[in-house]
Amino acid sequence: MNEHPKKERSLVIIKPDGIQRALTGEIISRFERTGLKFIAMKLLVPKAEQCWTHYNKDEEWFLKKGARIIDDRKTHGMPIEKEVIEYGKDIIQANVDFFTSGPVLAFVIEGNQSVAIVKKIVGGTEPTTSDVGTIRGDLTVDSYALSSLDNRAVRNLVHCSDSPEEAEREIPIWFQENELINYRLVGEQILYDVNLDGILE
Repeated sequence: MNEHPKKERSLVIIKPDGIQRALTGEIISRFERTGLKFIAMKLLVPKAEQCWTHYNKDEEWFLKKGARIIDDRKTHGMPIEKEVIEYGKDIIQANVDFFTSGPVLAFVIEGNQSVAIVKKIVGGTEPTTSDVGTIRGDLTVDSYALSSLDNRAVRNLVHCSDSPEEAEREIPIWFQENELINYRLVGEQILYDVNLDGILE
């Protein structure tokens, strides 16, 4: 793991809905304006096994999410047709189906507190409850309830790492080490240099 705070990394993936709705420029520009640095980027169609490795969920997670789906189904008078854990697994399967349905744009962002800043810009996972001003809050309208009823993944435009540790786990799933480019942005001087020698002539 990178020790210096300026080198913290976050994985971001613009999902198929972001690509299909031609929102890549809008989304990328929101990150660029912060001063965070892009150190890798690629357009690809993910593989199913890559996505299952990426999601990395355990039985406890499947049970918790499955219980929520059962509650939604009961609320809407729908039949309960399988075990709680299977409904939980269906969430990841739906996400895998969605991720592999077309191209995504994956990139690695580097900079001080990059994970926290990216999460703030992206917003909460559910678009309808995500804050105004965030990518998910401003650019899409989906909800957990609707996606659950339709038995599909929530279409929330972007994946981002949840913690620096999670970013370190996720990045190698999508990028080889030699695809991560070390370089200096001129703008980093104004963001990070202790004294600003050289600005005045």
